[in-house]
Amino acid sequence: MVCLFSLLLLATDPVPPIQPEPPAPSAPEVITIDLPPSRTLPDAVRTLIQTAIDTRDEAALAAIVKVAAKAFPDNRGAITAATAQHDSEVAAKRRSDEQARLARLSNPDPLANWSGEVELGASRATGNTDNLALYAAIKADRTGLFWRHSLRLRADLQTTSGTATTERILAAWQPNHQVDDDFYIYGLAQFERDRFLGIADRETLGGGIGYSVVQQPAMKLDVEGGPALRHTGFAGGEIGEDGGRTTIAGRASMKFRWTISPSLHVSQDVSTFLESGNNNASATTSLDTRLIGAIKARFSYNLQYEQNAPTKREPLDTLSRATLIYSF
Repeated sequence: MVCLFSLLLLATDPVPPIQPEPPAPSAPEVITIDLPPSRTLPDAVRTLIQTAIDTRDEAALAAIVKVAAKAFPDNRGAITAATAQHDSEVAAKRRSDEQARLARLSNPDPLANWSGEVELGASRATGNTDNLALYAAIKADRTGLFWRHSLRLRADLQTTSGTATTERILAAWQPNHQVDDDFYIYGLAQFERDRFLGIADRETLGGGIGYSVVQQPAMKLDVEGGPALRHTGFAGGEIGEDGGRTTIAGRASMKFRWTISPSLHVSQDVSTFLESGNNNASATTSLDTRLIGAIKARFSYNLQYEQNAPTKREPLDTLSRATLIYSF
């Protein structure tokens, strides 16, 4: 844990040699247009221009100004002057916001700029079937000026009639270094356990290149690929004995996020490892809906594929679940 924290400190963004300037005062939200009196410019046109500016509807303002300038050429100068003032104040506000963003991302404190979520789910059945299932997951992300860190912890446990029937555990850390707006370099350290699939422990160390295919406010799509070193200890065997295996694998993954509305989100995470003697993959599709404040409900569907599973089970497992999420 100490080594992991030390690596996290080394990979945090350094203090830049020149700190961003303090944010300038925000531009006023309402800009007053003082068009000179004119018999040829109806009050309705004045109201439309003013409303578009007050509501910060840039597309509507551009369309209204374009039509008004053509319809009332005698007032073209007054209209242009008013919109020029608006454009100047909007540009100043954007510069101020960008300076504040850079100052926040440049914070060298490794405990700053974290966000994430805690996911919990459980089910209990008694009577003819005695079943208890627990699910917990923690996701935390830190975004810096050049570095991003992603931490994942997940545990899926189930007992039937007092006997454990599911034991899946995953812990992963992925640091990303941004090369430019689209490309980044990533590293990966991951631990897995699924004793009922015959895997006592599986450690993965890897790295590679990622590319942001889509980067929009409402939609994001990242694809990644690179080599990985994996060691698998099989249930009943110890690391280094006959029950263990070390291989070189190829990794490919995809992360998709889509904000359909402020209260409805869709995501999909897919990863696959290709290695000698065994290929495995996982895919999770989730639909999140906001309930109250930071509380969300999640409906997810998971696919888990393990070729040549040690226990000779079916290679494909699926799981549907509903959980509650707290975002921070």
